Amino acid sequence: MSDMKFCLVFLAVIVLLSPLMLHTSFAEKGTFVDQVKFIQYLDENTALEEVRNGNLDIYFFRVSSDRIESSEAREGIQVFESTGGSYSMLVNPSVSESFNPFSITELRFALNYLIDRNLIVNELIGGYGNAMISNYGIFSADYLSIIEELESFHFKYNPALADEIISHELEEAGAEKIDGYWYYNGEQIEITFFIRSDDPVRKSIGGILSSELEKTGFKVNKDFGDLNKAFVVVYGSNPADQKWHLYTEGWGSSGFAKYDSVGLAQMYSPWFSNMPGNNDPTYWNYKNDYIDSITKKIYVSDFKSAEERSSLIKQATKEGVSESVRIFLASKTDQYVANDSIDGIINALGAGVPTRFTTMNAKSEDNSLVVGVKQIYQGAWNPISGFSDVYSNQIWLNLYDPGVFSHPFTGKIIPIRTDWQVENFGSDEKVIVPEDAILWNIDTQSWENVGAGSKATSKITFDLTLGNWHHGEAMDMNDILYSLYFLQEWGSEPQEGDNTYDSEYSPQAMQNAKTLVGIKQIDDDTVEVYVDYWHFDEAEIAAWAAPWSSMPWEIVAASEDAVLDGKVSFSRSGSVSKSVNWLSLIVPNDANMIKEQLAEFKEIKYIPPSLQDSEHGWQYFEQRYDAAIEWIDENGHAVISNGPFYLDNYSPESRTITINSFDSAGYPFDAGKWEEFEQIKFPKITNVEVPNVVDLKKELSVRVHTTDSSAIHYFISNSKGETVTSGVKSISNGLSEIGLTEKETLQLDVGANTLKVFASSEEALRPDVYETSFLVVEGQTELPTVPISEVESSSEGTSYTGIVLAIIGAIIVGIIVYIRRKRKRKS
Repeated sequence: MSDMKFCLVFLAVIVLLSPLMLHTSFAEKGTFVDQVKFIQYLDENTALEEVRNGNLDIYFFRVSSDRIESSEAREGIQVFESTGGSYSMLVNPSVSESFNPFSITELRFALNYLIDRNLIVNELIGGYGNAMISNYGIFSADYLSIIEELESFHFKYNPALADEIISHELEEAGAEKIDGYWYYNGEQIEITFFIRSDDPVRKSIGGILSSELEKTGFKVNKDFGDLNKAFVVVYGSNPADQKWHLYTEGWGSSGFAKYDSVGLAQMYSPWFSNMPGNNDPTYWNYKNDYIDSITKKIYVSDFKSAEERSSLIKQATKEGVSESVRIFLASKTDQYVANDSIDGIINALGAGVPTRFTTMNAKSEDNSLVVGVKQIYQGAWNPISGFSDVYSNQIWLNLYDPGVFSHPFTGKIIPIRTDWQVENFGSDEKVIVPEDAILWNIDTQSWENVGAGSKATSKITFDLTLGNWHHGEAMDMNDILYSLYFLQEWGSEPQEGDNTYDSEYSPQAMQNAKTLVGIKQIDDDTVEVYVDYWHFDEAEIAAWAAPWSSMPWEIVAASEDAVLDGKVSFSRSGSVSKSVNWLSLIVPNDANMIKEQLAEFKEIKYIPPSLQDSEHGWQYFEQRYDAAIEWIDENGHAVISNGPFYLDNYSPESRTITINSFDSAGYPFDAGKWEEFEQIKFPKITNVEVPNVVDLKKELSVRVHTTDSSAIHYFISNSKGETVTSGVKSISNGLSEIGLTEKETLQLDVGANTLKVFASSEEALRPDVYETSFLVVEGQTELPTVPISEVESSSEGTSYTGIVLAIIGAIIVGIIVYIRRKRKRKS
């Protein structure tokens, strides 16, 4: 299933899952509140007032910073700043009978100069964000390792350069400009820009860029809509049909990963099924074998060191940015609000206040929460290729406990419902796989022993904390086995007439499935997993291999049969290409379809092939089917999981979803389990001592004062933006010193140079950032002065007053610019 780390959970939203935790006792309730009601509030200003008035406890979407700037505006509310979201633009590069200008790589690349990223940051999001060049924002865990690669692109708003490149490429392709507009073979070139109208920022981005494109000579047709419409028009259609050419994307996150193996593949690589075409065999598909090969190595940890991994990331980033099929614009610092009466809110990196830990840990006077959300329903709810939007994940992750998750502040893999022990001998050595370990054989449709002589790179022993499903049945090894069967069956190489293939899920699952060497059940809650997978962090190995399931096997089996019967599709693109519904277990019609499938299973006494060796008799299977059928009858949906809340009600009419605490003796965690995440200390740069003037031929010393920091990373660049020197310095008693030798200062340019300092901490991977400029002169240690009184006229009757005033003005402007650049930037 898609919830084990073997199978991907992706997002717009991507979460790394799996590892360590052993609980021998069980709680009865894992939350402080009894109920959470989610209500749709499209308008952020209305939601803000409702939070102030106490009608909403929390709003799970950003609010405009200008509405909460003053102390008066913050009365009665709590404000939380969080990073993690971003904006990008998806470009359609397809080639078809109708000429598409964006099929030309260089023309797509020119869009980087047509976009004013600083305008987006400073004006559209009020300074609460940073310009982005790739999917790695300034607070990404890998950002510091690739900062030089990113800055080498030197992207700045330059419409003249963009127009020059666009004109050259179009003329080379045979287009001509007539009366200010571009024509190809006598027909005007038209661009369809799909613009998100439900987000004011993206609506503005679309409007501004449309205007810039029109200035270059394109006729731009604007198509407005929300994510539901985008799922059909942009992500679900054949790119060659050219129903769209550009799309304003927005990204959120439900977690934060220290070692992100997914991001580059998701944002740039065709194999991951998130680029135009989505790997649908009936569509035109964007192809790039080079970036596919690199990102697959990153994804499956095909490297021998952290340094080799960083090198791969740099290569993939450079190729992704150069191809410009997905162009990143800006990361944002979101402002979340909550009523003053609510305690226990956790503001995680990446996810922000909507993290899964907030609702579990929040406390209110009436033991309930009313949470506003931007959208109550946009994508489909199914555990295979659903939950692909941030809105559904904000609710779903409260209903589901993963085996492992990433720490909300360090990004390290932490245990949720499984403990582990990893055994290996490095990336090259092998461990012996027991003969009685098993694998699923897709030809014989049965589990078979791997036999003698099998070896694997890593062996991981998992102790699982199973507990109960929401419908009352106990989790057991059949749930785990079915998820492993599903991974191998649907993650196998596609064959002619192969129905167990999904264009979005299968290519991702394939990468995981091919590393699985064997599994061996030890007892009722312990299993050994053997994989050809290595990472320099053992927790990442456990995360990769962790066997887990997010829904009972009978729900997945019924869903699988419905898909194989052609009634629905697991994925968005599959639903569009096959003209069927995208399976959503929260929708009554789809839930009833699952119920009918379960009733048929019961009637014919069906036992899935992957469970036919089970030690349980028919009574067990019948009981599972009955419990699921009863749940659907009582609740009107088929969303059954194992988390601290269960889905009580979904009302499309009132735009609400209600979840209740799962009060089960089988739930393993007490309320307050995650209180440690409430108060986290972030690194802070308190002062940087930089000389005003640096002599080109002398040593340079910079003292950096910090709090709650373990190290600083620094980058010094010249006036051309080229990095002259960089490094990492440890911190002792809150102080670190950057030293440049005479040889190193000689590499600086006379004039303005730039220093960037990042203070980092192992406790919270959000660095504090300081940027300043300093002047480099040759043979001077003070700012130059202009002795105005000594200026003399060398020609009688000629006044030099204007020249003197111009010099004074230039000096004043220079000093003002210099002082402004010395200020610490908002981050």
